[in-house]
Amino acid sequence: MKIIKRNGAEAVFDLGKIITAITKANEAVEENVRMTPLQIERIAQSVQLSCEEMGRSPSVEEIQDLVEKAIMAHGAFEVAKCYITYRYTHSLMRQSNTTDDRILSLIECNNEEVKQENANKNPTINAVQRDYMAGEVSKDITSRILLPKPIVDAHNAGIIHFHDSDYYAQHMHNCDLVNLEDMLQNGTVISGTLIEKPHSFSTACNIATQIIAQVASNQYGGQSISLTHLAPFVQISRERIRKTVVQELSLAGVTDEQAVSKITEDRLQEEISRGVQTIQYQVVTLMTTNGQAPFITVFMYLNEARNEQEKKDLALIIEEMLRQRYQGVKNEKGVWITPAFPKLIYVLEEDNITEDAPYWYLTRLAAQCTAKRMVPDYISEKKMLELKIDSNGDGHCYTCMGCRSFLTPYVDENGKPKYYGRFNQGVVTINLVDVALSSGKDMDKFWKIFDERLELCHQALLCRHERLKGTLSDAAPILWQHGALARLPKGEPIDKLLYGGYSTISLGYAGLYECVKYMTGRSHTDEQAKPFALQVMQHMNDACATWKAAHNIHFSLYGTPLESTTYKFAKCLQSRFGMIPGITDKSYITNSYHVHVSEQIDAFTKLAFEAEFQQLSPGGAISYVEVPDMQQNIDAVLEVMKFIYDNIMYAELNTKSDYCHECGYDGEIQIQEDDGKLVWMCPQCGNTDQSKMNVARRTCGYIGTQYWNQGRTQEIKDRVLHL
Repeated sequence: MKIIKRNGAEAVFDLGKIITAITKANEAVEENVRMTPLQIERIAQSVQLSCEEMGRSPSVEEIQDLVEKAIMAHGAFEVAKCYITYRYTHSLMRQSNTTDDRILSLIECNNEEVKQENANKNPTINAVQRDYMAGEVSKDITSRILLPKPIVDAHNAGIIHFHDSDYYAQHMHNCDLVNLEDMLQNGTVISGTLIEKPHSFSTACNIATQIIAQVASNQYGGQSISLTHLAPFVQISRERIRKTVVQELSLAGVTDEQAVSKITEDRLQEEISRGVQTIQYQVVTLMTTNGQAPFITVFMYLNEARNEQEKKDLALIIEEMLRQRYQGVKNEKGVWITPAFPKLIYVLEEDNITEDAPYWYLTRLAAQCTAKRMVPDYISEKKMLELKIDSNGDGHCYTCMGCRSFLTPYVDENGKPKYYGRFNQGVVTINLVDVALSSGKDMDKFWKIFDERLELCHQALLCRHERLKGTLSDAAPILWQHGALARLPKGEPIDKLLYGGYSTISLGYAGLYECVKYMTGRSHTDEQAKPFALQVMQHMNDACATWKAAHNIHFSLYGTPLESTTYKFAKCLQSRFGMIPGITDKSYITNSYHVHVSEQIDAFTKLAFEAEFQQLSPGGAISYVEVPDMQQNIDAVLEVMKFIYDNIMYAELNTKSDYCHECGYDGEIQIQEDDGKLVWMCPQCGNTDQSKMNVARRTCGYIGTQYWNQGRTQEIKDRVLHL
């Protein structure tokens, strides 16, 4: 069995150290109140048993808590007092160098917590280490100076989660919807260099990747671009190529229009292929200042085109994007594998959802790509137009920012809808499981505690907002001055973009399933428990509406994509409330409103059920169905996609895409338990070296390829198939 030390490093559990610590406390008290060596040994053994029952690696602090409780359970209160005093004294001594220790453990690559904190960061790389080191300093400053103590204490206890505190010291925001159209059509500036409107599709793609990298380095969340903004440059390239072809053929005495058109379109297709390849390979190989590939989502929406020719050109780009993603990228062994980014979103609409629709061929290609590479994900134009209604009474279909964060509908001062160029200020998440457990199943107490915790989140979100207020446009010129989000003058604060709905700020939530299960004794999929679950969701929406009215800031409810925090919340719940079967006996809690990963439910029932909860999560939500290898059953994938179109706004299909370098196995790499720790193992050759395998799994609306902490790994292991 392994343990996690205070600096995040992993070590082997040592029973002798527990016996030694208790013995020292025992020897420090009067002889008449001391315990016998046998009692000390039994206490140590009971602690070991409790650790083993956790099903994960306990932290040193958790072990010491267990020791305290076990000593008191034996009635040795003087010994317990001495032990607690010893812990407190040494805790004070450590406070001065905790950050130093964590940074040193990062440099030595033995901080297990950080190694698995982000499934798309490799902590052995210098750039990632540098980002994490800066993050540790930011977290330290944030907790000691920038945030009020009640918020820090609640965050540390897992009552709420103040997201991205490793970036909070700087004036940075969460995620955004890049106004690529403005930047390409009207020019932009990158690193002090003027970039004018491109004169070809391939150049536009190249500039787009530079914009993506610059934006990613100036905020910490996801970003999205639309392929529609690249489509006009296809016609520009077509006209340029046609001119060249006409000149070439005229020199040869050929004036056949059909020959001109065919050669032009062939060469144009080659340029589209090169441009799309630029986006795919640049995104995969670029490394931003936070040590990872840009967290980028590419939006594919045919009805966003402004005319029929542009729609046809957009279809050419979408087709090439899907074909190249289906192929994948080569790993260091030259084997085609599934990349994490860019994340792709394909809109299901009237022109592509039925077999007789003109763009059905794209939908079938998308289904093949999903079956092999887990993307694209799907947005239903039909459902979005029903749910995203602006103040003019019009429905809109648009992409999320990154994996699931959606802007609220917004109409500018000219009465026109606006989505591109907007952003999210940040997220604070409430732990719904903790609210329920703190109430002891008393409904009146539940709502009282719920309101207290929501007010804590309210204050924490205002801290995020206030941190951004006063930020000058000079802090990130690419964002605020050169078109990605705005074109403000130098030296102007961004404050006007923080109010009135131009940007959003998100109240996140997690653990609805466990919350409902504890309060009602039933899953929220049960018809008797579902009304309570919907009531909880509505209560959070009502709180956001109240805050919005009070501050003129668009607070919005957001289904948090807990990656590493699911493990943190689970550990905190176990520490505060112990092991409660079906509630706290896992190393994770359920993301947002999702059906529990182990619950037996078919794909269509799951999507229909979760659709009701998506409506109540306007700041962001995504649903998924877990499926086996569907590459030989594309028709079944298409049936799920049709169901998504008619029933739910945003959904995805999860499959597996793995490869073992040792033996060439390309089936599912499995999760096994080894000495109390979950490890990834090739079922063909037994390889457990993570550096010698490629594993891709949907983590939280996006694909992770750098592995996960023990909590998320257990959640992945527990997933059941829905199809």
